[in-house]
Amino acid sequence: MRERFWERFDLEELSAEEWEALCDGCGQCCLLKFQDDESGDLAVLGVACELLDIHSCRCSDYPNRQARVPDCSRLTPQRVDEFRWLPKSCAYRRIAEGRRLAGWHPLISGDPERVHRKGISVRSFAVSQQDVPEEELEDYIIAILPIDG
Repeated sequence: MRERFWERFDLEELSAEEWEALCDGCGQCCLLKFQDDESGDLAVLGVACELLDIHSCRCSDYPNRQARVPDCSRLTPQRVDEFRWLPKSCAYRRIAEGRRLAGWHPLISGDPERVHRKGISVRSFAVSQQDVPEEELEDYIIAILPIDG
């Protein structure tokens, strides 16, 4: 990877390896979300996709995730702006908005566990989709995000 690529290149100019390295490993994008058809608001649940390894906050089958979970959102440099629900801490969002990476980000700190120690990852609260009956999912809403058309 190129030195400090996140500061020197636009997202569209990153190699696949550089793009993937921007992921801070928080797992927040893997939390289940439901969108209200009328308001457009997004309900975020404290329930993680069945493929998320909650301890590592990494997908357990990343190469095949979209075949196994058809509604898995594929984040790309061209689509970052579509994912308005990404947390403000997300490296993809930060770079797309012209902000710097957070000091705890693994590319800055050199420590992939720091995102967990700082309480940014879902490790401390998420439960697996496999452990929650579908009829109880609504009980796990942790945030309602207004999403403007």
